[in-house]
Amino acid sequence: MRHIALPIGSLLLFLLLWQLLAAAGTWSETLVPPPAKVWSAFIDVSTTHDGVRGYNGTTLIEHLGISLRRIALGAGLGIVLGVLFGLVMGTVGWVRSLFEPWITFLRTLPPLAYFSLLIIWLGINEEPKITLLAVAAFPPVAVSTTTAVTAVSQSLVEAARALGASRWDVVKDVVVPSALPETLTGIRLAVGVAYSSLVAAELVNGLPGIGGMVKDAANYNNTPVVLVGIIAIGVSGLVIDGLLLRLERAVVPWRGHV
Repeated sequence: MRHIALPIGSLLLFLLLWQLLAAAGTWSETLVPPPAKVWSAFIDVSTTHDGVRGYNGTTLIEHLGISLRRIALGAGLGIVLGVLFGLVMGTVGWVRSLFEPWITFLRTLPPLAYFSLLIIWLGINEEPKITLLAVAAFPPVAVSTTTAVTAVSQSLVEAARALGASRWDVVKDVVVPSALPETLTGIRLAVGVAYSSLVAAELVNGLPGIGGMVKDAANYNNTPVVLVGIIAIGVSGLVIDGLLLRLERAVVPWRGHV
């Protein structure tokens, strides 16, 4: 009960403080709208009202679904490439020496730094958005996988070779299981980075899309809709992170117990 009561209690306290701050009148409702106004905006963008369907002709769940599809494609591509590169860099020394500085360089760049370049190269349709999310998700997975592979116990590798395992057998049966916990942590970080890059990815031609909705509403100082979009991104991110945690517990149940 405590695990349920504490989050609910913190949420109610946050809503109370929010209401008190809005009612104090220190800032206008344009800057700090009350919770009731944000709830009304949530209902408006989720349904058809006064002949208007959702926001810009698309409901909230549809905006969110389109953005989640972009994240699934972009982050999924970045995660797959990151795992493969991490395995190669962790097992082949010269490949790591060649590519690790470039991956570190890429990891330190904010998404907006190269998004304009992607637009010049790929246009304003889906390609630059998905590419941006892939580039943002790639470094965390590659770095975590590389670190995990290089940390694999050499005694386990030597024991497998002594029993006649080939190089592929060692990678498949020793390296991958040993590196899996840290790789899954890198995947969780990659999904978080992709989410933090979502609004940047949808800055240009982002409608329909939850990030595009937030950007468009901000252009018109429509703070309630902006808050609805931010809350939708945060809640969906929490759900996906929870699913990844369940996956981690199912795939590597020994983590934290050995």
